[in-house]
Amino acid sequence: MTIEPFAPYQHLAAELLKHLPSGQQDGSHDLSHIHRVWVNAQRIRQVEGGDLEVLFAATVLHDCVAVEKNSPLRGQASTLSAEKAASVLAAMGWPVQRIEQVAHAVKTHSYSAGFEPLTLEAKILQDSDRLDAIGAVGIARCFYMAGRMGSSLYDFTNPSAQGRAYQDTTFAIEHFHTKLLQLASGFQTGEGARLAALRHARLQAYLGDFMDEVGTLGKLA
Repeated sequence: MTIEPFAPYQHLAAELLKHLPSGQQDGSHDLSHIHRVWVNAQRIRQVEGGDLEVLFAATVLHDCVAVEKNSPLRGQASTLSAEKAASVLAAMGWPVQRIEQVAHAVKTHSYSAGFEPLTLEAKILQDSDRLDAIGAVGIARCFYMAGRMGSSLYDFTNPSAQGRAYQDTTFAIEHFHTKLLQLASGFQTGEGARLAALRHARLQAYLGDFMDEVGTLGKLA
């Protein structure tokens, strides 16, 4: 049996996926990330409601302009993606109002950009994307990105960063404190918050196990 990962919009996916960055080198923002966000979005939408087609288009196009994590343009990534998404959908003949709904969701999905999602679809997309940054997948993405950026796993001379500020660009495990363990408190929907609490517990459990194995219980958040 053939699996259609973007059902019920497999045909729309075929059109939209053409506009994603070619030669994507970031495995934390690849096609599997888009699929996971779509799975999350559907789970939240089953409880919260919302326009599924708008949500799907926004999900596929939310990272359609690739900007590296350490780029000075990182804060503009969601705005650039929103502008490109609007252009893509306009060329496909989408109505202006629905284009604006998609563009707003794309622009406001980013944690770092700081824009407030005002529509239900935008709130669901932000929650769905943020869910992928915590829990088991979030842990995998954290260490994957640390490897890409040349970071160490942890500071073996001071694993829990006692007496100094966290240095998450140097030591991967400290990104738990600077970002990952803070994400669960900022969810927009009730169902998103429920799912986030489950994944937050996984982060806490992993951090405790990690610190135990390297020789200290560390600072748990």
